[in-house]
Amino acid sequence: MTDSVPTSARLRCGPHHLDLSRPRVMGILNVTPDSFSDGGRHDRLDDARRHAERLLQEGAAIIDVGGESTRPGAEPVALEAERERVLPVVEMLVSEFDALVSVDTSSPELMREVAEAGAGMINDVRSLTRPGALEAAAGTGLPVCLMHMLGEPQTMQQAPHYDRPVEAAVADFLREHIAICEAAGIARERLLLDPGFGFAKTLEHNLRLLNRMDSLEALGLPLLVGMSRKSMIGKVLERPVDQRLPGGLALSVMAVERGARIIRVHDVAPTVDAVNMAWAVLQEQNEHE
Repeated sequence: MTDSVPTSARLRCGPHHLDLSRPRVMGILNVTPDSFSDGGRHDRLDDARRHAERLLQEGAAIIDVGGESTRPGAEPVALEAERERVLPVVEMLVSEFDALVSVDTSSPELMREVAEAGAGMINDVRSLTRPGALEAAAGTGLPVCLMHMLGEPQTMQQAPHYDRPVEAAVADFLREHIAICEAAGIARERLLLDPGFGFAKTLEHNLRLLNRMDSLEALGLPLLVGMSRKSMIGKVLERPVDQRLPGGLALSVMAVERGARIIRVHDVAPTVDAVNMAWAVLQEQNEHE
């Protein structure tokens, strides 16, 4: 192994460069009143500032700001409400911390505004399917994370079904959306992919998808994975949301083993340790093959 970083492993994120030659941790900053595990905790600017500072100190390479809950059954948020929640936080993170900020949004207007405010990435659970989102994302010049989901958050967990193996369905969906983005002028090297754990998937779908996630590496783009505190952990371990960290750490390590380059979590410090330990073992293996 060499110390040089391949060009393909460096992602240009506005004024920042994100080194993806090794896995990185993305810290979640929800500024919503109704997110499933931390709704209402960080929706005031001072609370958001304190939490973001802690996430950065704990080793988060990216802060992912979300102003619309996408938990199962969540209702859509009006643009103005989402804007009022998100924009001041993005501006604060950029001006006070020079942070690499990702914004979890499907709104084309907000994509443009956060890019102007200094955000470095767009993270869209709807894969740029809202009217105008493709054009808006293309115009920002920022990297975009495309996520697999069927339907909308309000309906996605109502008996999700696939006619073929879930990993094949996810791969085909993402492949199609990559092509759509490229046709709209979003270069392939600006794209990241999220398999969408917990989005339109049963427990069995989630377990199978993680077990076979390395098959998505064939798409040739960085994988972003978010399983932190999700119901798949609760169902297997019979743990409430505030007791799911050990299960989440196990899932993070398994995701890294299967090729994930960004791990999106609420609990940054223990995840950074788990990811770095897993990576050290994997690198030893690579060096002696």
